[in-house]
This record gives sequence, C-alpha cells and structure tokens, in this order.
Amino acid sequence: MADHAYITTPIYYVNAEPHIGSTYTTVVADALARFHRQRGVTTVMQTGTDEHGEKIAESAREAGVSPRDFVDDVAAKFRATWDSCGMQYDSFLRTSDPRHVEFVQGVLARLHEKDDIYFGSYEGLYCVGCERLYTEKELKDGLCPDHLTKPTEVSEPNYFFRMEKYKDAVRAHIEKNPRFIHPEGYRNEVLSILKEDLGDLCISRPKERLSWGIELPFDRDYVTYVWFDALLNYLSGPAILGREQELWPATLHLIGKDILKPHAVFWPTMLLAAGYPLYERLGVGGFWSSGGHKMSKSLGNVVRPLELRDKYGMDPLRYFLLRDMAFGQDADFTEEALVTRLNADLANGLGNLVSRTLAMSKKYFDGEIQDVRPIDPADEALARAFARARAELDAQIDNLAFHRGLGAIWEAIDAANKYVADQAPFKLAKDEDQKPRVGAILHNCVEALRVSAQLVAPFLPESAERIREALGLAPEKFARLDLAWGAAFETGHRLGGPINLFPRVES
Repeated sequence: MADHAYITTPIYYVNAEPHIGSTYTTVVADALARFHRQRGVTTVMQTGTDEHGEKIAESAREAGVSPRDFVDDVAAKFRATWDSCGMQYDSFLRTSDPRHVEFVQGVLARLHEKDDIYFGSYEGLYCVGCERLYTEKELKDGLCPDHLTKPTEVSEPNYFFRMEKYKDAVRAHIEKNPRFIHPEGYRNEVLSILKEDLGDLCISRPKERLSWGIELPFDRDYVTYVWFDALLNYLSGPAILGREQELWPATLHLIGKDILKPHAVFWPTMLLAAGYPLYERLGVGGFWSSGGHKMSKSLGNVVRPLELRDKYGMDPLRYFLLRDMAFGQDADFTEEALVTRLNADLANGLGNLVSRTLAMSKKYFDGEIQDVRPIDPADEALARAFARARAELDAQIDNLAFHRGLGAIWEAIDAANKYVADQAPFKLAKDEDQKPRVGAILHNCVEALRVSAQLVAPFLPESAERIREALGLAPEKFARLDLAWGAAFETGHRLGGPINLFPRVES
C-alpha cells in the first residue's frame, strides 16, 4: 500500500441537487479514504461542484437568478448534504473558485504557447445537456443516448486542443497498465474508442453566446469548454492545498459510467500535453435505478439521501449502497431492499452480537472483563475467522469489490454469533464451576466486537464509534487498525451496558 492516497469524486454538476447516485459515489470515496487512514496512509479526499457551462446558464435563466447566485445556492446544498451525511472530505472544490480559475488559465496559456491549442472551425451535432459533440454513430436513433434529445447542428469558429496528437500514447499506457481503468469492461470500451480517429477537442465557446465560463487567457472573447475547465479540478485541488507534488499522481478517480469518455480519453491527453504523469486509476461505477426505472423528477422516483438518513440512519444507508451494488454494475434501489438488509445483516447480525455480548457480560460479571483463559479450540477458530476476514477485506477493497469485502466481514460476524450459540455461556453460567469458562467465552466475544468494529469502521463509522464507546476503549487506541487477538482488554476492564445498535424496522 502506498504512503499517500488521493481519492476524488467527480465534481458534481450543479444543475441538479444531490441524489442517490451522487451519494453512492461520495460514500465509496469516503469509505476508501477512511479505510486508508485507518491503515496509516496519508489520505486526501476531494469532492466539489462543477459550476460553468451552457446548462448552468440555462438553468439560472429558468430560475430567474444570475448564474453566480444559482451556483452558490446549489453548491451550498451539496456541501450541506455531504456534511449532514458525515462525509470526511479534505477538499471541496468549486470550479468558480478564483484559485481554480487561475490554475485553468495557466494550463491553457502553456498549451497555447506550445501550439497544442489552435484556432479553427467547429461544427457537428451538439447536446446542450452533455455539453459535448456527438458523431452520428454515437447517437441512439438520432438522439443523445443519455438525454434522449435531438442534438443541435452547430457551426462556429473556436479553439481546439490537439487531442489526436496524444491518443496513441494514452492507448499504449492503458494496454500496458491493466489496472488503469476498472472494471475491465470499461477499459475495453475505452480501448475501442482509441482505435478510431478521435479528432481534436473543441475547448472554447464564444463569449457572445456564453459568458458564464473561464475566459481564455490568450483571447478574452472566448470562454473555455466546461470539460476542459472541470477536469483540471483534480490538479487545482492539490495545488490550492499546496500539496500537488505530494499527492499527484497517487490518485483514484471515482466516476459514473456516463462520464467515462471525458475521464478516460480527454483527461489523459490533457495531462500528457500539460506535462503531468497520468493518474493511477479510474474507478467507473454503474447507475442506480429506482424500482426498476431510471430516476427522474417526472416519474417521482428520485431517491433523496437526507430523507433516507433521517428515516433509517446514515450507516444503514451506507451499508446498503456498498453491499447491494457490485461496483461497476447497475443496481436497483428499493426501500424494501434497504429494510431487508438492515434487519437481516445489521440488526440480526452485528447488532445481535453487540447486544447479547454486553448483556451477558453485565448479567454475569457486572460488565467486567474476565481472563481469556481457559482457551478452547473453538476460541482459536473464532480468532482465525476474523483474521481471514481482514485478509479478504483488504484484497476485495483493492479490487473495489465493496460488496464482497463487507460479505467477508459478515462471515466472521456470523461465525461469532454461531460461537455464542455453540458455546452457550448462558447455559454454562448456571454451573458455578463453569464461571471461568463463561468469562473466557465472553472475553472472546468482546474481542470479536472490537475487531468487528474496527473492520466496519470505514463503512459504518457511526456504529463503530458506538461499539467503541460501549467497549470502553480510548479513541486513540481505536483509530489505527489493530487486530491482534486477546491483548486489547485487561482483566477487570469495565464495559458499558447493552445497546440497541440497529433497531429492527417492522414494516
């Protein structure tokens, strides 16, 4: 594992408020950042908002406000949502930030000086919703594949970036580095794109048509194309923090599959032209539908994260998103499925282990930890189950397989619940001579709780913190991952009383 990790979400376009799709990507980034920090890796997570372009100017006109007022309002909603959801981001970058604007103009000036930007004629089929040109081949029945609207034929003089010049170098890098794009299906898709003629990328709009954008430093009558502006956030963020040399290119970009081409084709060619090393990895997530249908305001099936958090708690929502979507594939959101996960895995699994362990410790020993001896083969088997979970978790998270990583943890939690049932301390406690064995069993159960809490902490941070408090562990002893079995609690250490970590939802 590297010494540094720089993890980014897309900077979310402010023509829509946060929804379950943007929440999922931010949860993934937050969980990965927490995972790396727990293992002692210096980690920076960046998110933010993409605030320029024709769509924003159009949405502001429809709302009857200036573009600046419009983006200020929506950016504040994104930030407030992520704060309310407990996301631990280090940088929230807005592309209207003057420091980002200055950075973008600096890159544009350098590329113009080396003749990688030139003036030419721009024409083609343009989708305002995507803010990009399409070829006839890319359209679906003559319509934009994402917005299902007919593109507009446009023709005007503009500035172009020599993207075609760097295409072969990007393709060679992807072929040489199989982990560059994940999952593999998207890697193959990008390689197919790069085998065809890309053409050069139009990177400007005339200010007489669009004034809401970053002015070109070499021609103030034009503003830069929104993607050329937006993608540079991944560099301007570390530069603003004063950590560009430290963080780049130790990078994982997390995106949705709808913005694959800009991130896997436009962005690498821009980096090569500007003299930067390519990012390390691109993680491409799938789409969430709602009840089997694409989410839309008109259908009334948009899933709002804060409503779900208020109803079920943030950790159950995080768990569901990470467990029920295989990263890179599409998934369907239903409230019924969330409740099923909450009851079956959280309440009956981890929650049951917490409540029964603390309750028996309180009942039989007034909450005091007993000696872990005598040791039984079943105790050693339980410790091995959690060691396997740690190893499997690390392997699966490296592959962005969050559902499998969580599944590995829950196999160990299930083993701990089975251990309680098989060892039956509630029966042994009836025999005074068996009290030392009861104490040892409960000591092992408390160890299982401690290790479970540390393993789930990146994914269920609020629940892990509640378990830590119930176990009476100091925060500094819990922050770094320590799965050494049997040494965390001294005999006589006092536990808190039982807690109902995940109340069942009866509906």
